[in-house]
Amino acid sequence: MLSTFKYPKFEYVRPPEIAEGRDGHYPVVIVGAGPVGLAAAIDLAQQGQRVLLLDNDDTVSIGSRGVCYAKRALEVLDRLGCGEEMVAKGVSWNVGRTFFREEEVFSFDLCPQPDHHRPGMINLQQYYLEDYLVKRARQLPNLEIRFKNNVIGVTPAAEQATLRVETPDGAYTLSTDWLVVADGARSPIRHMLGLDIEGKVFYDRFLIADVVMKAEYPTERWFWFDPPFHPNQSVLLHRQADNVWRIDFQLGWQADPEEEKKPENVIPRIKAMLGGNGNEDREFELEWVSVYTFQCRRMNRFNHGRVLFVGDAAHQVSPFGARGANSGIQDTDNLMWKLKLVIDGKAPASLLDSYSEERVFAADENIMNSTRSTDFITPKSTVSKTFRNAVLGLAEHYPFARALVNSGRLSVPSFLVDSSLNMPDGEDFAGDMVPGAPLDDAPVDGGEAGRPWLLQALGNRFQLLYYAADASALDPATIDALQGLNQGAIPIEPIVVAARGAAPGGLRTLIDAKDRVRERYDLEPGTAYLVRPDQHVAARWRTFDPAKVRAALARATCNA
Repeated sequence: MLSTFKYPKFEYVRPPEIAEGRDGHYPVVIVGAGPVGLAAAIDLAQQGQRVLLLDNDDTVSIGSRGVCYAKRALEVLDRLGCGEEMVAKGVSWNVGRTFFREEEVFSFDLCPQPDHHRPGMINLQQYYLEDYLVKRARQLPNLEIRFKNNVIGVTPAAEQATLRVETPDGAYTLSTDWLVVADGARSPIRHMLGLDIEGKVFYDRFLIADVVMKAEYPTERWFWFDPPFHPNQSVLLHRQADNVWRIDFQLGWQADPEEEKKPENVIPRIKAMLGGNGNEDREFELEWVSVYTFQCRRMNRFNHGRVLFVGDAAHQVSPFGARGANSGIQDTDNLMWKLKLVIDGKAPASLLDSYSEERVFAADENIMNSTRSTDFITPKSTVSKTFRNAVLGLAEHYPFARALVNSGRLSVPSFLVDSSLNMPDGEDFAGDMVPGAPLDDAPVDGGEAGRPWLLQALGNRFQLLYYAADASALDPATIDALQGLNQGAIPIEPIVVAARGAAPGGLRTLIDAKDRVRERYDLEPGTAYLVRPDQHVAARWRTFDPAKVRAALARATCNA
């Protein structure tokens, strides 16, 4: 047990299939109640879909495990109803510092632009995130969670998948139209189905020590190469909630995991680190210790008929860069709106191919960055280590070398610029908001009460942003055309962004409070952006044309 967190024990309830001696059927079954499975279930349930979530445990993750949650994941969690709790409890930070031996050689700022709602990163133990997600899930009447329900068999077919589920009361059978697999890196279901996963294993070991102590270190990410307190290896320090500090010590492949986890071996390492900062007598308490290795690998594709893989079940990366849970949450954000359209008969099943296309691209990007980070942190030859140390030595004095320092390129969202769902630009725009880009945030006035940010007004449905200098001066023809977007099988909500004024006809209007929306989206009067439910740009135009908007919507939903 931890001294700073009381683990909940979720109640096991006898399934009705066992109580009534029958098989069950659910339109969507999700397996795995970690952060990714819970996010998927909440997202789909918020869209009105009935969902069954199965998990083989009855509590949240043991130990802090995931630590860092990036700005993009927080923006998704905002839409799931958990972002505010996460940020309030977590430790927000934007600055990271890298040291070589005793000298600082490099620093970065994750959020150099002003006027964003969420910080570049927060640190928070994974068990808090899971606890918040479970509480949110239980607020949704069409979302059922069954704990201590272990999937022991899966049989896929053309129109559905059949599951065999084991419980303390025996086994039962379920069928489902769609099975979403979020059962982790070892993914029993992936193994049951004999599906591939390929990549690279890294032969190194790292010790995680979660330590409870009061320390005056700034709220930043600190990374050391070859520090005097842990020579020839690396160390990473993060502050979490409740005065818990995460320390990662590189050990080398030859280290004995069981020996290294013993307190008599962990405590001297921590004392040596604290001693290097004039804190030899600081009191601390070991809360959780683990030794890990890692792999960078992925499945060839993430959708297999009626079975869809998300998170670590589909892809894995090293922990350097905080890409695990962050990328898994973005998987679900990409998948769930598409799955809902397919379930409702508003898009063909081929739309789910775009989920695999886009998130395989994102996984490859994450694996590339993670592999580069790991190769820099853990060089496997004398030549590589000599090069690495030379770069670190130069970085303190020369800007060109700082760009080569890689202590873990941190998680950022993927720009899906080559997606088949995008409508290519036909006109010139400046800035980063290209088709496929995740949306930038900005302060606005005129949103819902207490929600003065652009991204709080966007997401979960298709929307069109239309820019006007003075919203009150919009002509009747434009107003009618914008309002007409709400018609059709897949409605598009029109939103007017303006420097001033309120749009007639009840059109929702957001005032660009600090001119940041215009600046970041390169807006001119008449500019329009079609925005996907997952807050990615689908298309943009300098002149609003309803026919072009409809064509872009058809392309974004595979209805073209």
